[in-house]
Amino acid sequence: MRTDIEDRALAHMQIVVGNKLKRGEPFFFTWRDDASLGDGRHSVWIHPASALDFKFHGSRAPKINHAWLELLSRTANSASGLHMMSEPAESVGAVVSYL
Repeated sequence: MRTDIEDRALAHMQIVVGNKLKRGEPFFFTWRDDASLGDGRHSVWIHPASALDFKFHGSRAPKINHAWLELLSRTANSASGLHMMSEPAESVGAVVSYL
């Protein structure tokens, strides 16, 4: 299964997914399909034995927004599983580079 996610969002998703899998915690990941594909949604079950590939289009690692990581982590820990959401604002000075 494949989906395209913008680089900045993908960097945040990669951290959340990596943290879940390091702890041995399986979860659902759900995303909306593009309107050209019928505007439906997909859900996949991700577990520590899953083979994942994160392909970034750009070569520069983005700054990481800790508030966004927290929101994404909360969804990953919920019954509905991880899903993309809009990036929240974060206070100046709290954004650092993880990658």
